[in-house]
Amino acid sequence: MRLWNKHQEKLFFSNSKSFASPEQLFYKTDDGRYLTYWPKRYIGKKSTLQARNSLIGNFTEKWVSDLLRNLIEDENLSVVQQARIPSVGITSKSPADIVIATENKKILKASQVKLICEVKMSLVWNWQYDPAKGTVREVGDFRTHQGKPSFTRSDSILKAIGKCIDIRVSNLKSTKIPIIVVGNAPLSNGFSKKADYLKHAGLIQGFWSLNPFPLNHGNTRKTTPKGGFIRFDNTDELKVHLNRLFSQDLNFFSGMQSPKSLGKLIEMANQEKTYEEKGLKFINLLKRS
Repeated sequence: MRLWNKHQEKLFFSNSKSFASPEQLFYKTDDGRYLTYWPKRYIGKKSTLQARNSLIGNFTEKWVSDLLRNLIEDENLSVVQQARIPSVGITSKSPADIVIATENKKILKASQVKLICEVKMSLVWNWQYDPAKGTVREVGDFRTHQGKPSFTRSDSILKAIGKCIDIRVSNLKSTKIPIIVVGNAPLSNGFSKKADYLKHAGLIQGFWSLNPFPLNHGNTRKTTPKGGFIRFDNTDELKVHLNRLFSQDLNFFSGMQSPKSLGKLIEMANQEKTYEEKGLKFINLLKRS
């Protein structure tokens, strides 16, 4: 199974036309063209599409789920869509888009969850629909239209960050669960440093773009300096990063302490024998302080 590309977007339109009208999928310009996004220099009358957001959201969520199922080699792990993890604040009001867990069920314990994925994907290219033929053709990448797909949309990123932070602060049981945000476009320049900070702080383990070639010509950022954002170029590369997350014994910790208080905790933790025991002792002391 390949990563995101133009074929996936054509497949979205092919699947959607059986239950959605062209007016639900495309904007109609003053000169009668049906387009996915308003062209860059379009100055005519505009409207707003609402129905397409949920359709592309469902499509991309299933696509990511299918991709992960193909990549995960551990038979004891399952990919669950719209999962609920009540102990860390993930309920039916705002379920997790995708969870990789040791149990294949919708309601999970935090101890059963190996990874939480928030999906922020959308249509990247501009497409024109031909009502006479019932076909679509690509008419430009995201530099040619007024849309803000996936990680180039600030409100979408902020929403994902807010949800991830809410999970982290909801309960200590969330401290061992990695969280990634999945997209299919480059991360905007304004969020590059923030992505690295969030990864360094342990709040989010990365913004991952699954679109190797979002531009028709030229290239985009591969990664940020500290790996907060990564563009994956093939499934093998993605599998390596997934296995790395599964194999690491991660622990999120945070707090505000005086140097004196931290010194006392470090001194107590230093009484343990191994580095691992010292680290676990310090984290547990920090959580209780």
